[in-house]
Amino acid sequence: MNNAQMSARVGLFFLIGVALLWITYEALNGGSFSHKQGYTVVARFNTLKELKPGDDVRQAGVRIGSVKETRLADGSAEAVLLLDTNTRVAKDATATIAMAGLLGGGYVSLDFGTKEAGTVEPGGQLHTKESADINTLLADLGSVAGDIKGALSGINGMTSGANGQGGVFQKLDKLVSDNSESLKRTIDNLDAITTEIRSGRGTIGKLINEPTAHDELLAAIAEIRAAAGEAKVFVADTRGLIDHVKSGQGTVGTLLYDPATADNLKLTVANFRDLSTKLNSGQGTLGKLLTDEQLYKDVQGVVRKADRALDGMSDQGPISAVGVAAGALF
Repeated sequence: MNNAQMSARVGLFFLIGVALLWITYEALNGGSFSHKQGYTVVARFNTLKELKPGDDVRQAGVRIGSVKETRLADGSAEAVLLLDTNTRVAKDATATIAMAGLLGGGYVSLDFGTKEAGTVEPGGQLHTKESADINTLLADLGSVAGDIKGALSGINGMTSGANGQGGVFQKLDKLVSDNSESLKRTIDNLDAITTEIRSGRGTIGKLINEPTAHDELLAAIAEIRAAAGEAKVFVADTRGLIDHVKSGQGTVGTLLYDPATADNLKLTVANFRDLSTKLNSGQGTLGKLLTDEQLYKDVQGVVRKADRALDGMSDQGPISAVGVAAGALF
């Protein structure tokens, strides 16, 4: 093989290598041999994470486009999505950045939205929702691991103790050892109590073992409930009566809340007081009868004369009896 042939082969392999490198680069960056047809929409996120041009745009797991461009705009990150011409996305569809695998590859995932909302126009903007990435999850896991480690350290400190003092288990063991006799007596007492209850002795034993005591207890509870119901009815009736009185109805309500009746009652009391004052002071006929001693004596004299006249009338005829009565009285 001469030098010319060797040089031709080397040049051919070089060209093939360059072509393979170019194809690989275009494939990794979403390139193709022909210009892609479609329309673009914009999705704005707080962060694009590992998203890069050429990554897929999927809807229900089906590829419907790719990421054409990533850029910064007004304090946020935008992904320009190149969607296939025959694909229509609803205006209220939501875009999220999903992970394609544990190695960090990502893609834009779209939900379907609703048909009633219509479709997004070319150059329009999609609704977006932030999602946690692998870094955030790992950071959260690290924080949780730290909390678990702290909790385990606290538990270890409780069990092992500090400053030469025993831990919880050692203290419990010492407590049981120091109070073993008291615990034994307590257990024996509990055993005796349960034996009494099983044998039906005592109040609790009778309630548990004797149906009659149980029925009497239920009857007493029923009576208490009935009494409580009657008390509720009484309270309700009392409240209704109070409301009735407060509204000015009935005799008591009228006396308490009717101004005219109250004034009449006050006037009656005042008149009664004035009448009693006059009687005590001897004014009027009845007052004189009660307080004038001479009038009282005169009345007694008239009564005696009438008594004598009646005695005389029993011995005379009708006509002479009238004369006798008149003479006796006058």
